[in-house]
Amino acid sequence: MLKLNSKQISFLRAAGHALNPVVMIGNKGLSEEVLKEIDVSLKAHELIKIKVLSDQRETRAQILQQICEQLGATAVQHIGKQLMVYRRAEKPHITLP
Repeated sequence: MLKLNSKQISFLRAAGHALNPVVMIGNKGLSEEVLKEIDVSLKAHELIKIKVLSDQRETRAQILQQICEQLGATAVQHIGKQLMVYRRAEKPHITLP
């Protein structure tokens, strides 16, 4: 998992502000199929938003932690039901400050 400083996190939050969620996690939680879809999206975009339909904040925080651990991604933001995740691609599209 890549460690980001506060300046890089702020940059990614600003870059992701206009993004729409590309993956939705329903009431069944984080399945292998959902993880594969998140992995494919991260390879294509580097920075993605994920919408979690669960009303429990603790559940959403656990899902974010699982995604980051299993896919080697970095949590950028968790606001309400929206999660923002970043993982540097082999050929980066986003240049961090």
